[in-house]
Amino acid sequence: MNKNTTLHLVLAAMFTALGILLPIVLSPVPAVGQVILPMHIPVLLCGFILGKEYGTLVGFIVPLLSTAFTGKPPLYPVAVSMALELAAYGFFAGLLYKEINLNKLISFIGAKKINLNVFVSLIGAMLAGRLVMGVANVVLLGIKGKSYAFSAFIAGAFVTAWPGIVIQLILIPIILLGLQKTDVMKKL
Repeated sequence: MNKNTTLHLVLAAMFTALGILLPIVLSPVPAVGQVILPMHIPVLLCGFILGKEYGTLVGFIVPLLSTAFTGKPPLYPVAVSMALELAAYGFFAGLLYKEINLNKLISFIGAKKINLNVFVSLIGAMLAGRLVMGVANVVLLGIKGKSYAFSAFIAGAFVTAWPGIVIQLILIPIILLGLQKTDVMKKL
């Protein structure tokens, strides 16, 4: 194993631990998970920083490990649906940011030289994750003989979660742009 692989594994473990610990730290606040979305931030950061492979893996295991360690969220269907949703966040954050790199397109159309790639990749990953969550809920609840209405999807994915979405849209670009300025991202 080379030094970079070891660093990536250590960082992936750190993001996993943060994904489990943040909901615990914030648990005194009622309905924190549905409103602030504390598992999402470390998973999205993992995808941005380490790429789609690590982001997918960390996203998938965080809710399942949280259930195993804390009993929250309930395993079926919530933790299973969240595992798929967060895996999609990690995957698409890494894919859009590191592999597609929208800055080339942005500079091609003549936009000012600011790093819109962070914002566009973040929004794309968030939308893709929510779409995966919606499909997962339809399937998982369908298996239990229940339905999942479009209004429930909109309420859970956007209305209730809007504070967490705003936090993600502010916090993640600040962290990533700060890391870019220190050249930490180039070393990973």
